[in-house]
Amino acid sequence: MLLSAGLALGQSNAVPPKDAAPAQDLTDQNEPPKLGLHWSRDFDPNPRATDDAKNEAKAARPRGNPNMTYHGGKIMPTAVTEAIFWGPSWNTNPGDKITGMDSWYTGFNQSHYAATSDEYTGTNGQVGSNTIYLGHVIDGSASKSGGSTSAILAEVCKVITNPDSSGNGYYAVYSDTPRGNAGYCAYHSVGSCGGQLVQFAYFFKLDGDPGCDPQDTSVLHSQGLAAIANVSGHELSEARTDPASPGAWYDSSGEENGDKCAWTFGAPLVDFANGTQWKIQGEWSNAAYTAGTGYANSSGQKGCLSGK
Repeated sequence: MLLSAGLALGQSNAVPPKDAAPAQDLTDQNEPPKLGLHWSRDFDPNPRATDDAKNEAKAARPRGNPNMTYHGGKIMPTAVTEAIFWGPSWNTNPGDKITGMDSWYTGFNQSHYAATSDEYTGTNGQVGSNTIYLGHVIDGSASKSGGSTSAILAEVCKVITNPDSSGNGYYAVYSDTPRGNAGYCAYHSVGSCGGQLVQFAYFFKLDGDPGCDPQDTSVLHSQGLAAIANVSGHELSEARTDPASPGAWYDSSGEENGDKCAWTFGAPLVDFANGTQWKIQGEWSNAAYTAGTGYANSSGQKGCLSGK
């Protein structure tokens, strides 16, 4: 039996703030929410707001405190992660992406990058840098786009027959479906499999996709691997600090820690705990903003930590 959790959001590209009434979804009232959409470089969900923010940054007159606030929910004290590679091409032409993401999740554990989220607490404790990677699973059936979150949740429930019983299971679905006209590169969400709460995320195939390319010039990884690695940092960090059901940490516009630093990089490469290096976006830190120690996001607010 598959049960979805969370508020239903409409299937448009615009995402309302979490405190606002959810848009009506006329197709499926059981859709889990799309949270922390990693908007592509070539898509702006609110161009007027973005222009205003840029103007404010130039004038050095920010409106109010940009820090995230706590909304009463749980966080993920740890994360038990597993990758699902969905689609027939993963069996025939995986390139360096499967082995690369195995290294990425292994090295994320106890990394300085993971520690960029450690300041956040919830009803069940504090976010910690310890994570457990259970490896990957390949499902060679035809993958789907991420438009229907219930379809992605169904894939997770099909492949993960025994989800983590603590509720800290995080299942990242890497499809071989290109992004096409979607305005986002990835998102995270929450649902349940057989009554067990699960966190999950969806990622398009980003090979040759300039809208989701971090422009890594290190030649350590293929472009496709570099792209999904960058957005993976965004989604996992958000799932740990705002796993939903109910929500935990986000700002007055509904932006989570990954959203607030999207497409900004505080270092050319970030070292993970296993020695691998990645070009990866920073994550928002309330403490860094308050202390003035973070680097600036695209709105000029100095609250991002690179994890270097």
